[in-house]
Amino acid sequence: MGLNRSAIANRAELPAATRAAFYQPGGTISLEDVPITEPQAGELLVRVNACGLCASETLRWYADAKAPFALGHEPAAEIVACGDGARAVPFDGESASRPFAVGERVFIHHHAPCMQCRRCRRGDYVQCATWRATKLRPGGMSQLALVPQTNVLQDVLRIPADIDDDTATLIEPLATVVKSVRRSRMHSGDRVLVIGLGAMGMLHMLVARERGAGTIFGADRVPMRLRRAKDFGADAIIDVGTAALHSQVRELTGGEGAEIVFVTPGSAAALNDACTCVAPGGTIVIFTPLAPGELWPLDVHTAFFSDLNLVTSYSAGPNDTREAVTLLLGGLPVAQLFTDRFGLNDVQQAYDAVRNPDTSLKVIVYPQRAHMSEAV
Repeated sequence: MGLNRSAIANRAELPAATRAAFYQPGGTISLEDVPITEPQAGELLVRVNACGLCASETLRWYADAKAPFALGHEPAAEIVACGDGARAVPFDGESASRPFAVGERVFIHHHAPCMQCRRCRRGDYVQCATWRATKLRPGGMSQLALVPQTNVLQDVLRIPADIDDDTATLIEPLATVVKSVRRSRMHSGDRVLVIGLGAMGMLHMLVARERGAGTIFGADRVPMRLRRAKDFGADAIIDVGTAALHSQVRELTGGEGAEIVFVTPGSAAALNDACTCVAPGGTIVIFTPLAPGELWPLDVHTAFFSDLNLVTSYSAGPNDTREAVTLLLGGLPVAQLFTDRFGLNDVQQAYDAVRNPDTSLKVIVYPQRAHMSEAV
């Protein structure tokens, strides 16, 4: 059952538990009741109105290693109770902060850095020990979630009125793409190849276009993704099921290749393709890891004399989430990304949809609804 739409300003009205989705070993999803406590100093209790599903949570090697765990890290939420002094600190030239208030809509990054350690001072926020230790309790795929003080301080953002809840669920995934494109050091006018046109591949094309890419090539083998690629900025669509990717890219670029190649699948074969498609002096961005212990042989001789840049890009920091909000406010055309919507009781079907590339791009669950047919 969904929670009352009115904000829970009186802490005595807080429910004793929240319904939350958990990943179980073997890939099944369960719904469990988790006790809820009132927020302590600096914390927030939020009602999750919408939560996007991340494909990483469907990677068996990744998810099974952590199971069981609470799902969901792409929430759009509303504050229902504030701990004393819950407020964000100014960041990167922002004006003085003001306390959070019940009823405000917020984005919560599930990880937040300390902003004080050596790694944070270098901008390597995702390598901060605090960043790796912080998380929502229980998770974003729940009716209610408690936000720790560190997250509140560093990476909880008010959602502007012009951004609806569906769009706000993209702040976190879009932030990871913002970081990926930044780390590529793409130049204006560069040829860009995106290998893998799931939701994250489509977002890469949108951000690359916004950042000044010259020609964008989108490569995949799934018919639905290929049909929709031009809607997300692809100038040329490459079906890797019809001919070798490198031969098609070389033909389209006069034999030169693409200066920037984003590899979104966690696949050694995709990385091999990237090496044959990248231009001399170009950059390959590894956006998704391989499974633990899986090795990828690299022809270092060729890479060296080609001045190949090999870059990884993992998650995102507070600077990236703020850039993502700016892009969304600027009208980045992301609404077309959403393909499936579910209530909380249908969360298993929602994750099944994520695993089906033939029909789905971005999937949302609404934790305040049992089923989509239920009125909010």
